[in-house]
Amino acid sequence: MTQLESALNGVITAQMQQVCRAEPVDADALRKGIAAGQVVVPANVHHGGLRPVGIGSGLRTKVNANIGTSSQRSDVEQELAKLEAALGAGADAIMDLSTGGGIDAVRRRVLENCPVPLGTVPIYQ
Repeated sequence: MTQLESALNGVITAQMQQVCRAEPVDADALRKGIAAGQVVVPANVHHGGLRPVGIGSGLRTKVNANIGTSSQRSDVEQELAKLEAALGAGADAIMDLSTGGGIDAVRRRVLENCPVPLGTVPIYQ
């Protein structure tokens, strides 16, 4: 069940509770915000070790960091170093904008090491 489905059914999930510990909002208000489409909690069940964040109305501003390879430069260790630097600087989410090299392998390694929501642009492949 997704966070939205849970919120619409009146259920406060473990991920919502985690967001409440990091945000100035109580659980029911967060659930209502999700149900109303004013807040999202990206929490892919396949993202092991994820630290969920809430994004939207009434929550603190989030910082997204962009990383990624290109057709001229594709080095997984360099992408992991970028990821570490972004997380060390306080990024709340990461966007992998890779356009070249071994995109699948890079994404797999970044995902394995990324505790925050990770977005990608599949059309780049």
